Amino acid sequence: MAWQIEFSPEANKSLMSLGSSAEKQIAKFMRNRISNLNDPRSIGEPMKGSRFAGLWRYRSGDYRVLCEIQDEKITILVVLVGHRQKIYK
Repeated sequence: MAWQIEFSPEANKSLMSLGSSAEKQIAKFMRNRISNLNDPRSIGEPMKGSRFAGLWRYRSGDYRVLCEIQDEKITILVVLVGHRQKIYK
């Protein structure tokens, strides 16, 4: 099953601010590793806490990708992207 990957406007903005090499790395990770999975929850981790409850976290090098998994549309909506030291603040 191929999952559709979509980026929210906020995720696009934060992705572009990381620079072209990080942007390519994260896009390649989402396209090659996540979109081809039968269950995208198999390698991600659920977020806890009130601010990020319901989202899933993926690790791509030093970057974190926070996503909403929409089973009914077979879509993974990337909500936020950032460096691991800054994304949760």
